[in-house]
Amino acid sequence: MKQFKTESKRLLDMMANSIYTNTDIFLRELISNASDALDKRHIMSLTDTSIIESDPAIRIDVDKKNRIITISDNGVGMNKQELEDNLGTIAKSGSFDFKKDLDKKEEADIIGQFGVGFYSAFMVAGSVEVLSKKVNEDKAYLWSSNMEGYDIKASNKDDYGTVITLHVKKNTKEKKYDQYLDGSELRSLVKKYSDFIRYPIQMMAETYKPADNEGKTEKVEELQTINSMTPIWKKNKKDITEEDYNNFYMQEYFDYQKPLKKIHYKVEGNTSYTALLYIPSQRPFNYYTSDYKLGLKLYSRGVFIKDEAEEIVSDYFRFVRGVVDSDDISLNISREILQQDYQMKNLKKSVDKKIKSALENMLEKQRDDYEKFFDSFGQQLKYGCYDQFGANKDVLIDLIMFKSSKEDKYVTLKEYVSNMKEDQKDIYYASGESVEVIKQLPQMEKVMDKGYEVLYFTDNVDEFLTSIIREYNEKPFKSILSGDLDLDTKEEKEELEKKQEASKDFIEKIKEVLKDKVNDVKLSTRLKSHPVCLASDDSFSIEMEKVLKQLNQDNVKANRILEINPDHELYTAMKKEFDEGNDISEYADLLYDQALLIAGLPIEDPVSYAKRISDLMIKAMH
Repeated sequence: MKQFKTESKRLLDMMANSIYTNTDIFLRELISNASDALDKRHIMSLTDTSIIESDPAIRIDVDKKNRIITISDNGVGMNKQELEDNLGTIAKSGSFDFKKDLDKKEEADIIGQFGVGFYSAFMVAGSVEVLSKKVNEDKAYLWSSNMEGYDIKASNKDDYGTVITLHVKKNTKEKKYDQYLDGSELRSLVKKYSDFIRYPIQMMAETYKPADNEGKTEKVEELQTINSMTPIWKKNKKDITEEDYNNFYMQEYFDYQKPLKKIHYKVEGNTSYTALLYIPSQRPFNYYTSDYKLGLKLYSRGVFIKDEAEEIVSDYFRFVRGVVDSDDISLNISREILQQDYQMKNLKKSVDKKIKSALENMLEKQRDDYEKFFDSFGQQLKYGCYDQFGANKDVLIDLIMFKSSKEDKYVTLKEYVSNMKEDQKDIYYASGESVEVIKQLPQMEKVMDKGYEVLYFTDNVDEFLTSIIREYNEKPFKSILSGDLDLDTKEEKEELEKKQEASKDFIEKIKEVLKDKVNDVKLSTRLKSHPVCLASDDSFSIEMEKVLKQLNQDNVKANRILEINPDHELYTAMKKEFDEGNDISEYADLLYDQALLIAGLPIEDPVSYAKRISDLMIKAMH
């Protein structure tokens, strides 16, 4: 028995037991090698008329009793020297050498470039035999190994090609190898990893056929092709119906609804690839949980490489599902982990660009569909804008929409700015739990009376988003719930100053009562039918405070400003009480609690609040 040409058996142990993290892929690797062999025979036949192709196919057989799996092909085959070079030397790839020798204009989808895929067989087999006869040569040879070393000897084989025989290991406590002796399990692995190999993969299967003309049947075994061979994304678009596209999506992703949009395209260049992408029509129930799996699958030349391939799409487009199949991506030797190189960056950039273009097209030409999409996945785009300190805001900002006070419909920021009044300097927005809650806010009245459109911020991320993007088309965002909106005319400002001066002592008294609760108290013209409201300065909003409290960050508070309507009868009644020398402390506390309730904030002492209301009711009844 010869020793492997590498200096230590440890390398072979690593190849078989460490490089591959999933033993299931042994079948993928051996099928890929068989596909390579068929490719080589086909390419050689194009220039050598003496080489004839004969119904290229890959066959898998199982002998459960003797614990044997065989994978055979009628490809190019190997002679003694090639068996020595390709199997006796670990990490030497005949496919790689063959591809290098080809004219660059030739097309060859040669998969195995590292020469280690074959050794994955030792993950499930204690010993392996390779019987091979090279095309147009007379002799066949048998290579055999039990991982300690290998033998090569002359043998007999009628046809050209290769047969790999795996003697499957017995079960251990850690691993159940019997599963690989189950034909249905092998068929399942073929469907998962090698369904789109372009040659038929065949297995014997039991079926029932008519035994006579009286309707009787008999069980027989027949050879069946178990792979699809041509993936839908590799077919010509004109040969694919809308039903075909929808069925593929619904079956692949177990969705009972048709996708909202499909994106099927091919890119040729430095990184060539074909993609079939889908935008779902609804958000999966577990979308915002850790159970949700990214929807893109990665293939290389029709061979399944990776599920949940986050390397090929940005997180802000994680709702997209589908397939990317590239001939050019660089893989590491296990074909499981992607190299982080310029090709992957280019691929990701290209996929992102195509998705964005499709969404822009939908927004422009299929508005109803886009709004349906945004209902499901708009938050994801907003998070994408906010994430990484706004690094991607320029990519996504024109895809963002908000409901607004103008007909309660969605508007983009571009549409909002184009509809702004001539004298309008800011983009106005209001935050709240829902559109209905926002509509009832006291601060809405003045802005609506002035005829300004207000964006409704109902998602938790919205306020954080504006803190990052700050402005759109040089128009800053302005919350109607905070700061001075500067909506008053010169006359209104002068009138307010007079009232503020006349109420100076009254306001100071309220400040004194509420000194531990608010940062300031002032009269306001933004209120019309309501007596009071809470506002904050521009640095930190009350709505942001509420969001942070949901995240258990109770130590962060907005600077609260109590604004009082000087034209409301409650103000008039309170000031009269104050002017007559009566204590208004209890009224001031009630006024503040009322402002808290309007703002959707909890009352600090609900028991005391209820008692004060009861006392006032009793007093009023007397």
